Amino acid sequence: MSDDGIVPTLAELVALRGAAQGRRSPKLGRHGVSGHALSPMRGRGMEYAESREYAIGDDARHIDWRLTARSGKPHTKLFQAERERLTLIVADTARPLYFGTRVRFKSVQAARAGAVAAWAAIRDGDRVAALRGSAREPPVPPAGGPRGALRVLDALVRWYTRPPEDDAGLVVALDHAARLLRPGSRLVILADPSSIPSIAESRWPALALHHEVFVLLLTDPLERHPPKGVLPFASGDHRVELDLGNASQRQRWRKQFVAPIETALDTLPSRGVRVYDLSSAAASEAWLPLLGRAQPKVA
Repeated sequence: MSDDGIVPTLAELVALRGAAQGRRSPKLGRHGVSGHALSPMRGRGMEYAESREYAIGDDARHIDWRLTARSGKPHTKLFQAERERLTLIVADTARPLYFGTRVRFKSVQAARAGAVAAWAAIRDGDRVAALRGSAREPPVPPAGGPRGALRVLDALVRWYTRPPEDDAGLVVALDHAARLLRPGSRLVILADPSSIPSIAESRWPALALHHEVFVLLLTDPLERHPPKGVLPFASGDHRVELDLGNASQRQRWRKQFVAPIETALDTLPSRGVRVYDLSSAAASEAWLPLLGRAQPKVA
Protein backbone atom coordinates (compact mmCIF):
# COMPACT_ATOMS: atom_id res chain seq x y z
CA MET A 1 0.00 0.00 0.00
CA SER A 2 1.35 3.48 -0.88
CA ASP A 3 1.45 6.35 1.60
CA ASP A 4 -1.37 7.96 -0.40
CA GLY A 5 -3.75 5.28 0.83
CA ILE A 6 -3.20 5.93 4.54
CA VAL A 7 -4.72 9.41 4.87
CA PRO A 8 -7.13 11.22 2.53
CA THR A 9 -6.19 14.49 0.86
CA LEU A 10 -8.44 17.32 -0.22
CA ALA A 11 -6.99 17.16 -3.74
CA GLU A 12 -8.05 13.54 -4.26
CA LEU A 13 -11.53 14.20 -2.92
CA VAL A 14 -11.94 17.18 -5.24
CA ALA A 15 -10.77 15.03 -8.16
CA LEU A 16 -13.66 12.61 -7.53
CA ARG A 17 -16.11 15.19 -8.86
CA GLY A 18 -15.66 13.72 -12.32
CA ALA A 19 -16.42 10.21 -11.09
CA ALA A 20 -19.65 11.40 -9.49
CA GLN A 21 -20.71 13.12 -12.70
CA GLY A 22 -19.99 10.09 -14.84
CA ARG A 23 -23.40 8.53 -14.16
CA ARG A 24 -26.42 10.71 -13.58
CA SER A 25 -28.94 9.05 -11.31
CA PRO A 26 -32.63 9.99 -11.59
CA LYS A 27 -34.32 11.92 -8.85
CA LEU A 28 -36.51 9.57 -6.87
CA GLY A 29 -39.60 11.64 -6.24
CA ARG A 30 -43.10 10.23 -6.04
CA HIS A 31 -43.28 9.80 -9.81
CA GLY A 32 -39.59 9.08 -10.49
CA VAL A 33 -38.94 12.15 -12.64
CA SER A 34 -35.73 14.12 -13.11
CA GLY A 35 -35.25 17.72 -12.01
CA HIS A 36 -35.67 19.19 -8.55
CA ALA A 37 -36.44 16.68 -5.81
CA LEU A 38 -40.14 16.27 -5.24
CA SER A 39 -41.44 16.84 -1.76
CA PRO A 40 -43.84 14.32 -0.20
CA MET A 41 -45.90 17.34 0.87
CA ARG A 42 -48.87 18.40 -1.24
CA GLY A 43 -48.65 21.85 -2.74
CA ARG A 44 -49.05 23.87 -5.90
CA GLY A 45 -46.27 22.71 -8.19
CA MET A 46 -46.16 21.28 -11.71
CA GLU A 47 -46.34 17.54 -10.90
CA TYR A 48 -49.83 16.10 -10.37
CA ALA A 49 -50.12 14.14 -7.11
CA GLU A 50 -53.79 13.31 -6.42
CA SER A 51 -57.31 14.72 -6.28
CA ARG A 52 -59.63 15.37 -3.36
CA GLU A 53 -63.05 16.86 -2.83
CA TYR A 54 -63.27 20.58 -3.53
CA ALA A 55 -63.17 22.86 -0.47
CA ILE A 56 -64.10 26.52 -0.22
CA GLY A 57 -61.07 28.58 -1.13
CA ASP A 58 -59.58 26.10 -3.60
CA ASP A 59 -58.48 27.51 -6.95
CA ALA A 60 -61.24 26.83 -9.48
CA ARG A 61 -58.59 26.51 -12.21
CA HIS A 62 -57.48 23.20 -10.64
CA ILE A 63 -60.87 21.47 -10.62
CA ASP A 64 -60.61 17.82 -11.74
CA TRP A 65 -63.48 17.85 -14.21
CA ARG A 66 -63.30 14.15 -15.08
CA LEU A 67 -63.47 12.99 -11.46
CA THR A 68 -66.13 15.60 -10.75
CA ALA A 69 -68.24 14.21 -13.58
CA ARG A 70 -67.78 10.58 -12.46
CA SER A 71 -68.45 11.19 -8.78
CA GLY A 72 -71.06 13.89 -9.01
CA LYS A 73 -69.10 15.94 -6.48
CA PRO A 74 -66.57 18.70 -7.27
CA HIS A 75 -62.93 17.62 -6.88
CA THR A 76 -59.72 19.61 -7.12
CA LYS A 77 -56.26 18.51 -8.20
CA LEU A 78 -53.28 18.65 -5.87
CA PHE A 79 -49.73 18.93 -7.16
CA GLN A 80 -46.36 17.86 -5.86
CA ALA A 81 -44.38 20.80 -4.45
CA GLU A 82 -40.83 21.19 -5.71
CA ARG A 83 -38.05 22.03 -3.27
CA GLU A 84 -34.35 21.49 -2.76
CA ARG A 85 -33.54 18.13 -1.26
CA LEU A 86 -31.01 17.65 1.52
CA THR A 87 -28.28 15.03 1.18
CA LEU A 88 -26.87 14.33 4.64
CA ILE A 89 -23.64 12.36 4.96
CA VAL A 90 -23.21 10.63 8.32
CA ALA A 91 -19.60 9.64 8.95
CA ASP A 92 -18.80 6.77 11.29
CA THR A 93 -15.40 7.43 12.88
CA ALA A 94 -14.98 4.18 14.80
CA ARG A 95 -11.36 3.06 15.27
CA PRO A 96 -11.70 -0.16 13.21
CA LEU A 97 -12.03 2.03 10.11
CA TYR A 98 -8.43 3.27 10.36
CA PHE A 99 -6.98 0.09 8.92
CA GLY A 100 -6.32 -1.43 5.53
CA THR A 101 -4.32 -4.03 3.62
CA ARG A 102 -5.21 -3.31 -0.03
CA VAL A 103 -4.89 -0.04 -1.95
CA ARG A 104 -6.04 2.22 0.91
CA PHE A 105 -7.26 2.30 4.51
CA LYS A 106 -10.99 1.84 5.05
CA SER A 107 -11.02 5.37 6.49
CA VAL A 108 -9.64 6.76 3.23
CA GLN A 109 -12.26 4.86 1.28
CA ALA A 110 -14.91 6.31 3.60
CA ALA A 111 -13.68 9.84 2.86
CA ARG A 112 -13.64 9.12 -0.87
CA ALA A 113 -17.12 7.57 -0.86
CA GLY A 114 -18.39 10.56 1.12
CA ALA A 115 -16.85 12.89 -1.45
CA VAL A 116 -18.60 11.00 -4.26
CA ALA A 117 -21.88 11.36 -2.37
CA ALA A 118 -21.29 15.09 -1.90
CA TRP A 119 -20.50 15.68 -5.58
CA ALA A 120 -23.49 13.57 -6.64
CA ALA A 121 -25.70 15.72 -4.40
CA ILE A 122 -24.42 18.93 -5.98
CA ARG A 123 -24.84 17.42 -9.44
CA ASP A 124 -28.50 16.72 -8.63
CA GLY A 125 -29.15 20.21 -7.28
CA ASP A 126 -29.29 19.17 -3.60
CA ARG A 127 -27.95 20.92 -0.56
CA VAL A 128 -25.34 18.81 1.20
CA ALA A 129 -24.41 18.52 4.89
CA ALA A 130 -22.28 16.17 6.98
CA LEU A 131 -21.79 15.16 10.60
CA ARG A 132 -20.23 12.54 12.84
CA GLY A 133 -20.89 11.23 16.34
CA SER A 134 -19.46 13.97 18.52
CA ALA A 135 -20.70 15.89 21.53
CA ARG A 136 -18.45 18.84 20.69
CA GLU A 137 -18.16 19.26 16.93
CA PRO A 138 -21.21 20.74 15.17
CA PRO A 139 -22.43 19.40 11.82
CA VAL A 140 -21.29 20.87 8.53
CA PRO A 141 -24.43 22.93 7.78
CA PRO A 142 -26.47 22.35 4.60
CA ALA A 143 -25.31 24.34 1.58
CA GLY A 144 -25.55 24.01 -2.17
CA GLY A 145 -23.08 24.34 -5.02
CA PRO A 146 -19.34 23.63 -5.05
CA ARG A 147 -18.83 25.66 -1.88
CA GLY A 148 -21.19 23.35 0.01
CA ALA A 149 -19.37 20.28 -1.31
CA LEU A 150 -15.94 21.67 -0.41
CA ARG A 151 -17.01 22.27 3.19
CA VAL A 152 -18.03 18.62 3.44
CA LEU A 153 -14.81 17.45 1.79
CA ASP A 154 -12.70 19.47 4.22
CA ALA A 155 -14.52 17.85 7.15
CA LEU A 156 -14.05 14.36 5.69
CA VAL A 157 -10.29 14.94 5.42
CA ARG A 158 -10.14 16.02 9.07
CA TRP A 159 -12.30 13.17 10.34
CA TYR A 160 -10.56 10.42 8.41
CA THR A 161 -6.93 11.47 8.80
CA ARG A 162 -6.85 10.01 12.32
CA PRO A 163 -9.46 8.67 14.76
CA PRO A 164 -11.14 11.61 16.54
CA GLU A 165 -10.61 11.48 20.29
CA ASP A 166 -14.23 12.42 20.97
CA ASP A 167 -15.91 9.80 18.78
CA ALA A 168 -19.25 8.97 20.41
CA GLY A 169 -20.38 6.30 17.96
CA LEU A 170 -22.81 5.87 15.13
CA VAL A 171 -25.88 5.90 17.40
CA VAL A 172 -25.06 9.43 18.53
CA ALA A 173 -24.37 10.44 14.93
CA LEU A 174 -27.85 9.28 13.89
CA ASP A 175 -29.34 11.14 16.87
CA HIS A 176 -27.72 14.32 15.52
CA ALA A 177 -28.93 13.48 12.01
CA ALA A 178 -32.55 13.37 13.19
CA ARG A 179 -32.34 17.09 13.97
CA LEU A 180 -31.29 17.97 10.40
CA LEU A 181 -33.32 15.56 8.29
CA ARG A 182 -36.57 16.59 6.66
CA PRO A 183 -39.03 14.33 4.82
CA GLY A 184 -37.61 13.39 1.43
CA SER A 185 -33.95 13.78 2.42
CA ARG A 186 -31.20 11.49 1.17
CA LEU A 187 -29.19 9.96 4.01
CA VAL A 188 -25.79 8.41 3.19
CA ILE A 189 -24.17 6.55 6.11
CA LEU A 190 -20.47 5.67 5.93
CA ALA A 191 -20.07 2.83 8.41
CA ASP A 192 -17.73 0.17 9.62
CA PRO A 193 -19.71 -3.11 9.71
CA SER A 194 -18.91 -3.51 13.41
CA SER A 195 -20.91 -0.33 14.13
CA ILE A 196 -24.18 -1.55 12.60
CA PRO A 197 -25.23 -3.92 15.43
CA SER A 198 -25.32 -0.95 17.83
CA ILE A 199 -28.27 0.52 15.89
CA ALA A 200 -31.69 -0.62 17.09
CA GLU A 201 -33.44 -2.72 14.45
CA SER A 202 -36.56 -0.55 14.65
CA ARG A 203 -34.59 2.55 13.75
CA TRP A 204 -33.95 1.54 10.13
CA PRO A 205 -37.57 1.28 8.91
CA ALA A 206 -38.36 4.49 10.81
CA LEU A 207 -35.63 6.30 8.87
CA ALA A 208 -36.56 4.70 5.56
CA LEU A 209 -40.21 5.68 5.96
CA HIS A 210 -39.44 9.35 5.28
CA HIS A 211 -35.98 9.36 3.66
CA GLU A 212 -33.83 7.61 1.09
CA VAL A 213 -31.33 5.72 3.25
CA PHE A 214 -28.03 4.34 1.97
CA VAL A 215 -25.51 2.46 4.09
CA LEU A 216 -22.01 2.02 2.68
CA LEU A 217 -20.18 -0.72 4.56
CA LEU A 218 -16.45 -0.02 4.52
CA THR A 219 -14.61 -3.34 4.35
CA ASP A 220 -11.12 -4.69 3.68
CA PRO A 221 -10.39 -7.85 1.66
CA LEU A 222 -8.51 -9.34 4.62
CA GLU A 223 -11.67 -9.26 6.73
CA ARG A 224 -13.61 -11.41 4.31
CA HIS A 225 -10.75 -13.62 3.10
CA PRO A 226 -8.06 -14.09 5.77
CA PRO A 227 -5.15 -16.48 5.09
CA LYS A 228 -5.32 -20.01 6.49
CA GLY A 229 -1.96 -19.78 8.24
CA VAL A 230 -0.41 -17.65 10.96
CA LEU A 231 -1.34 -13.98 10.71
CA PRO A 232 0.92 -11.55 12.63
CA PHE A 233 -0.30 -8.21 13.97
CA ALA A 234 1.82 -5.42 15.44
CA SER A 235 0.72 -2.40 17.44
CA GLY A 236 3.54 -0.30 18.82
CA ASP A 237 5.79 -2.64 20.78
CA HIS A 238 3.16 -5.38 20.94
CA ARG A 239 3.03 -8.28 18.51
CA VAL A 240 0.23 -10.84 18.28
CA GLU A 241 -0.02 -13.90 16.07
CA LEU A 242 -3.30 -15.55 15.12
CA ASP A 243 -3.28 -19.12 13.86
CA LEU A 244 -6.09 -18.99 11.33
CA GLY A 245 -5.39 -22.55 10.35
CA ASN A 246 -7.05 -23.43 13.64
CA ALA A 247 -10.79 -24.05 13.16
CA SER A 248 -11.87 -22.33 16.38
CA GLN A 249 -9.72 -19.26 15.69
CA ARG A 250 -11.11 -19.06 12.18
CA GLN A 251 -14.65 -19.30 13.51
CA ARG A 252 -13.95 -16.46 15.95
CA TRP A 253 -12.55 -14.40 13.06
CA ARG A 254 -15.68 -15.01 11.03
CA LYS A 255 -17.93 -14.00 13.93
CA GLN A 256 -15.92 -10.83 14.50
CA PHE A 257 -15.45 -9.63 10.91
CA VAL A 258 -17.58 -11.52 8.38
CA ALA A 259 -20.84 -11.99 10.28
CA PRO A 260 -21.57 -8.24 10.73
CA ILE A 261 -21.11 -7.68 6.99
CA GLU A 262 -23.35 -10.55 5.95
CA THR A 263 -26.00 -9.71 8.55
CA ALA A 264 -26.20 -6.10 7.36
CA LEU A 265 -26.40 -7.14 3.70
CA ASP A 266 -29.13 -9.67 4.50
CA THR A 267 -31.32 -7.62 6.85
CA LEU A 268 -31.11 -3.93 5.94
CA PRO A 269 -32.82 -4.16 2.51
CA SER A 270 -35.91 -5.68 4.12
CA ARG A 271 -36.06 -2.59 6.33
CA GLY A 272 -36.08 -0.18 3.42
CA VAL A 273 -32.34 0.57 3.44
CA ARG A 274 -30.07 0.31 0.41
CA VAL A 275 -26.76 -1.19 1.46
CA TYR A 276 -23.45 -1.70 -0.35
CA ASP A 277 -20.28 -3.57 0.60
CA LEU A 278 -17.55 -1.12 -0.47
CA SER A 279 -14.14 -2.74 -0.30
CA SER A 280 -11.08 -0.59 0.31
CA ALA A 281 -9.72 -2.00 -2.98
CA ALA A 282 -12.79 -1.04 -5.04
CA ALA A 283 -13.46 2.10 -7.04
CA SER A 284 -14.85 4.70 -4.65
CA GLU A 285 -17.77 5.43 -6.97
CA ALA A 286 -18.70 1.74 -7.42
CA TRP A 287 -21.81 2.19 -5.24
CA LEU A 288 -23.31 5.02 -7.34
CA PRO A 289 -25.72 2.77 -9.31
CA LEU A 290 -27.49 2.25 -5.98
CA LEU A 291 -28.89 5.78 -6.29
CA GLY A 292 -30.93 4.81 -9.31
CA ARG A 293 -32.64 1.69 -7.97
CA ALA A 294 -36.25 1.53 -6.88
CA GLN A 295 -36.80 1.96 -3.17
CA PRO A 296 -37.08 -1.43 -1.43
CA LYS A 297 -40.29 -2.12 0.48
CA VAL A 298 -40.19 -1.68 4.23
CA ALA A 299 -40.98 -4.88 6.07
